[in-house]
Amino acid sequence: MLVEVCANSLQSALNAQKAGADRIELCAELAVGGITPSYGLLKSVREQISIPVHVLIRPRSGDFTYSADELKIMKENIALCSQLGFEGIVSGVLKSNYTLNVEQTQELIAASGDMRFTFHRAFDWVEDPFKTLSQLEELGVDYILTSGQQKSAVAGIELLKRLHAKTKNCTLMPGGGVRPENVMDFKKWGFGAVHLSGVKFLRTLPETNKVSMNSPLFLKDSEVAITDSNTIIDIVNRVK
Repeated sequence: MLVEVCANSLQSALNAQKAGADRIELCAELAVGGITPSYGLLKSVREQISIPVHVLIRPRSGDFTYSADELKIMKENIALCSQLGFEGIVSGVLKSNYTLNVEQTQELIAASGDMRFTFHRAFDWVEDPFKTLSQLEELGVDYILTSGQQKSAVAGIELLKRLHAKTKNCTLMPGGGVRPENVMDFKKWGFGAVHLSGVKFLRTLPETNKVSMNSPLFLKDSEVAITDSNTIIDIVNRVK
């Protein structure tokens, strides 16, 4: 069984490699489901990690419906990953009605060239997972990462098993809540790969009463935080 570790830093990737992981999915900001890592992190991981690394291509948090400019950014990041010699890309695009955006996903797959392509957990938002599975297989996707449309792969196991039985030429990879105490269940059910972060929180500072830099108001799936022109105009007009 292939073990893919979602690594959010160079140290996470190094730890995963040392522990025997088969592959890394490299991203940043696990709290929002992951976004594309920085150039510095990409370069450092490429220099220090010898196992295969697939890079998450997601330009922002929130939904999975992207503008033309965002899609261009995603393609630029894929080109960078190709130049750096990464083995795979993890990405995907939906329409606003929660169906697969076949055309834009196909563009990302084409941009990935010889790199392997994983369609990520945007799959857990689609209205018809069986139709989407068929569409993704027709597009030539190598892996589909999914929790079975539930909060965890354990909770979504019934759908995962039904989807797994329908696969023909791609690997369905359970992810979300995979832990040492349940991973053998996925192997018993016949899955060829699992995905997990395996994180533990490491205290780096003593307890403090400093102002928190975390902003829960930004953690929204159905809304995207964008600078509002009218607000900036108002501020500029007041101070200039």
